Amino acid sequence: MSLSIRSIVDALGGDISGDERVLITQVAPLDRAGADEIGFVVHAKYRKALESTAAAAVILPRSLAGAWPGTSIVVDDPYLYFARVAQLLNPPSQPYQGVHASAVVLSELPASVSVAPLAFVGEGCEIGEGVVIGPGSVVEAGARIGANTLLHAHVVVYAGSQIGARCILHSGAVIGGDGFGFARRKDGSWEKIPQIGRAIIGDDVEVGANTTIDRGALDDTVIGSGVKLDNLIQIAHNCEVGDNSAMAAFAGMAGSSKLGKRVMVGGQAGIMGHIEVADDVVVSSRSFMSKSVSEKGMYTSTIPAIEHHDWLRNAVHIKHLDEMASRLKQLEKRLKELESKS
Repeated sequence: MSLSIRSIVDALGGDISGDERVLITQVAPLDRAGADEIGFVVHAKYRKALESTAAAAVILPRSLAGAWPGTSIVVDDPYLYFARVAQLLNPPSQPYQGVHASAVVLSELPASVSVAPLAFVGEGCEIGEGVVIGPGSVVEAGARIGANTLLHAHVVVYAGSQIGARCILHSGAVIGGDGFGFARRKDGSWEKIPQIGRAIIGDDVEVGANTTIDRGALDDTVIGSGVKLDNLIQIAHNCEVGDNSAMAAFAGMAGSSKLGKRVMVGGQAGIMGHIEVADDVVVSSRSFMSKSVSEKGMYTSTIPAIEHHDWLRNAVHIKHLDEMASRLKQLEKRLKELESKS
């Protein structure tokens, strides 16, 4: 596919500087963009990258309008615009058409639904128009999937789970599996607690590869609309994730924790069970949220990496922090007594 600069601006807006007839076939970073590709600059501090680029055109912020002699599109948010140009030039493919002979389908499907080889759709499912169910994927009885949602290969949607419209579920995602619910017997063994809630996912959600979203124990696990989940994330039973929140790889939420809207959780961060995180909070990578927060802002609990021998030396002191705190309180008390006598 190739689009002229004029066609791109007609579709997405922006102001053209230069030749609007330039044809673009792909997006690329400035340092390796070729004569038929378009790059972008987010901030004025990257201005020097313009000097050596071979790009056919560049997307610029308004602060850099006129900074490059070639063809450019000047916009308010270059990064967002770049993403939309990439979508125009790389429309999603439709790898499967119709229901493959090797698929097992026990529910009525709209004619626009595609079911790939070796996929399974159980009884009583509600599948929307344009849904694609990839190879080897399983949609169990009573599940609901909204229009134009894509399940890549080997996705599992457990019975009764609900997925909204225009979602993307990558390979290995498991929706609605049992939460980690067990009661301990007196002898130390475990009694399983049936997980009778559901997993409910809103519209326009993306779920990364091998991410798991457990069904609720009693109430539902709820993922709001517009949520973006990276690969290898664990969402435990009864959790709630607010609209337009995002979580990076290896992050995890323990049972019954709640994230507000537009929350961003960094990679390997953990959210302790039964706590609530307010709207517009940012949790830094590898941080651990152990108590609820009611104010927006950035929260961090990470200890930066240091040389090993320094860590060993500091670890000795960590063992004695409680003792040192007690001694410090005693010294402060003694100091106040001395000051009161002087």
